[in-house]
Amino acid sequence: MPPVWLLGFLALAWVQVTRFDAGLTLGGAWADFLGGLLVGGGLVLMALALMEFRKHRTTIIPHETPERMIQSGIFKRTRNPIYLGDVMLLAGFILSWDAVLSLPLIPIFMWVLEKRFIEPEEDRLRRTFRMDFARYERKTRRWI
Repeated sequence: MPPVWLLGFLALAWVQVTRFDAGLTLGGAWADFLGGLLVGGGLVLMALALMEFRKHRTTIIPHETPERMIQSGIFKRTRNPIYLGDVMLLAGFILSWDAVLSLPLIPIFMWVLEKRFIEPEEDRLRRTFRMDFARYERKTRRWI
């Protein structure tokens, strides 16, 4: 499940900053502010996506085939608002914790989400909703 992966990456960043900080810093107040914005924004994205899933009464479980394809609300802007929110949370905590050496975890986490969850989900949507997904994929970006 994606939340387990997020917790794992957060744990790696926490271990890095508490055990191996190497005396590096991201700059203090601005990093805390940006980190807070990213964490807050990630939580808002996730909440908006969950509301759409509930409204359309379809599964949120990544490896299940959805009954409906959501194209409204936040899904008009991004095909993966929950995964984008996960990435924003990770980036926000890394900035807030001043975990400089953990910055490479962000693109690695995005790669894991793409390969393990997004690509298989999009394949299921492509097989299930064919033309609808093709149109949606053309007009809505995967991340932003």
